Amino acid sequence: MRIVVALGGNAILRRGEPMTVASQRASIAAACGPLAALAADNDLIVSHGNGPQVGLLALQAAAFDEVSSYPFDVLGAQTEGMIGYLIEQELGNQMGNERALATVLTRMEVLLDDPAFQKPTKFVGPVYERDRALTLADERGWTVKPDGKDYRRVVPSPFPQRILHLAPIEWLLAEHCVVICAGGGGIPTTRDPVTGQVAGIEAVIDKDLASGVLARDIGADMLIIATDVPGVYVDWGLPTQRLIRSAHPDALEAMDFASGSMGPKVTAATTFARGGHGDAFIGALDDFTNMSHGKSGTKVSLSVEGIEFV
Repeated sequence: MRIVVALGGNAILRRGEPMTVASQRASIAAACGPLAALAADNDLIVSHGNGPQVGLLALQAAAFDEVSSYPFDVLGAQTEGMIGYLIEQELGNQMGNERALATVLTRMEVLLDDPAFQKPTKFVGPVYERDRALTLADERGWTVKPDGKDYRRVVPSPFPQRILHLAPIEWLLAEHCVVICAGGGGIPTTRDPVTGQVAGIEAVIDKDLASGVLARDIGADMLIIATDVPGVYVDWGLPTQRLIRSAHPDALEAMDFASGSMGPKVTAATTFARGGHGDAFIGALDDFTNMSHGKSGTKVSLSVEGIEFV
């Protein structure tokens, strides 16, 4: 099968760990074992998040001088190369370094009039205590919001429309190459409606939504969205919480999930499944194989009636 796997942020850097190369390499190495097993008998396409990394690069550039502050499209391209390299190296080692892997810088088209530009929601960079976050927001003109017990910077996150120039990804897949692309949601790009010229824009696209677009555009048979929980829960964090085993996309979409966490995952999964492309799964990072066989995670499929709980 042709399978797209969207790696959650915990696959790149676990919450609370220092943003060092060593920490990221260790987290990625742990994720690449299950990925290698999945790639053995399938065409594999891997996407990944970049929130902490792109935020850190923005801080580093701003610390040098104001003139050197890089826009988020350029920073996103940097993280695609950096994280893609680490995945290539660790996944290649897991696969015996016999199968080709390639990282593709992926431009993702968004709309200039997307309302997200007026309402930043995407978390980037490290976590801060409340007082420190509010001080930074005042000094640097940031928007900050709570993320669990801490605070983080948020930036616009427009909805991805399509991948620009899909052909190179298809060429690589035709040669049985493992492709790493749409990292961090891809490089946010707009198109001038008059001239047709494209340009980067200050934003960070949600990697789950972008992975759904990627899976749709390349005709994937399956979309797996990896996270740090076993699947989609109702009443999360309450005594009444229940794990959804499977759901029809319409039934799942009708439920309410947090926009900063499970919401985009559910939207990506339901949109992909409703399109008739294949089934989507949301579940634990270390359970790819069972998810691909429908034995774990939350399955989103047109073949399911309503919602089934564990």
